[in-house]
Amino acid sequence: MIGGIIMARMNSSRLPGKVMRKLDKKNPVLYYVIEQMKASKLIDKIVIATSGLKEDDVIARFADKMDIGYYRGSPNDVVDRYYQCAKQFSFSTILKLTADNPINDPQVVDNAIKKFQSGRYDFVGTSLIHSYPKGINVEIFSFKILEMLWRNCKLPYDREHITPYLFKNSEKFKIFNMEYVEDISHIRLSIDRINDLKLVRKVVSEITKRPILMKDILKLFSKKPELLEINKNYSYNEGYYKI
Repeated sequence: MIGGIIMARMNSSRLPGKVMRKLDKKNPVLYYVIEQMKASKLIDKIVIATSGLKEDDVIARFADKMDIGYYRGSPNDVVDRYYQCAKQFSFSTILKLTADNPINDPQVVDNAIKKFQSGRYDFVGTSLIHSYPKGINVEIFSFKILEMLWRNCKLPYDREHITPYLFKNSEKFKIFNMEYVEDISHIRLSIDRINDLKLVRKVVSEITKRPILMKDILKLFSKKPELLEINKNYSYNEGYYKI
């Protein structure tokens, strides 16, 4: 079973509670994360991995409202939380999703899943060499690989971010990095700071078609390049911390 596991927590040093901040008049960031991935033709089930802290009760309640399964585990050991979640839902293939990417493209995700299903790779994703916009992100691996990470990741950074261990030991694994036809990684569609939130709100209001696809976002930016000024001063890796 292919499972999309969304890492989501209310604790954020740069933008507290960002996953439940509104992107439109009615729906929060987490709603869009879920709905965008529901448009995938290949994901079998979407669940949320959050912490057992009281502050994350709101995420569990929202998951219930959206009829989405969830697992509550360690707030700090993200590898363990992710592993236990995948185990609970019996996922054989895992799509790693983060709650700060509310307009991730389900078509890009499905292309990555198809590549992974070829059986030639341990990992398929966009994160080894960045060419897609930040926020159009895919990381796919098997439960076997996740269990290996759970057993072998020792450094706090690796247990926090899950997959860097693969990249640091890339000679041991078959890794396929998806690259876009051009490097547009300067575009930030992930939400780490308030100006990121402002930009994504504009995208959501300007594009009425659902799901929101990357090609439509790029078309919008070609017509209104001034939108990119909203959060242009943030780097690609801004906000790379546990969620």
